[in-house]
Amino acid sequence: MIDHAHDLDAVREATERLLGATATLDDAALAAPSRLPGWSRGHVVAHLSRNADALVNVLRGRPMYADSETRDRDIERGAPRPQAEQLADLADSAARFVEAASAPADWSRTVALRNGVTDSASRIPFRRRVEVELHHVDLGIGYELEDLPEEFVGREIDFLADRFAGHPDVVATELAADDGRSWTTGGGAGGTTAVVRGTATELLGWLSGRRDGSALTVDSGPLPALPPL
Repeated sequence: MIDHAHDLDAVREATERLLGATATLDDAALAAPSRLPGWSRGHVVAHLSRNADALVNVLRGRPMYADSETRDRDIERGAPRPQAEQLADLADSAARFVEAASAPADWSRTVALRNGVTDSASRIPFRRRVEVELHHVDLGIGYELEDLPEEFVGREIDFLADRFAGHPDVVATELAADDGRSWTTGGGAGGTTAVVRGTATELLGWLSGRRDGSALTVDSGPLPALPPL
């Protein structure tokens, strides 16, 4: 069961970690490449700011973004800003999200995101947490997948396993973490079930496209191919 209040507290904590880390960056560090192809750290920070505002839109019943072109243009325009402007925007937009997500509301209602995706309003704080946690890692400034809270790792694997469940391009796959947790995904591509083993962190890295899976083992056959997120 989704605990909206717990997830909102976790968003606050993750945001404080992010703000503390980015406060150490200067203009040159922000302009340096991130771990996301084609994006500087400034792109990542600008995206996080606009994502916070976009999720406010979702909570208030407005379109998440005006359109994909506007989303991309806002990120490109925001990426090269000076550090002080970037970080003020990051903090202010994060505060706007927390304010909107703290307001009394029917958290069981269905809300619309991008590309026809819908979800329960109660899951929006966790979706924001995913953005903050994983993009903090993408900045490449010392916060790694191994630093993510264990509870978050398990829940994000839950989410990604569900996302790929029944996908026509993903074979049936069992994910077996070395701590005893397991998940199933895929199943739409036919063939036998692939059993992929490793730490939960490495499984998350592979599922999220942030690790190549080389630290994982497969009982038989190659590592299943995953489509881009």
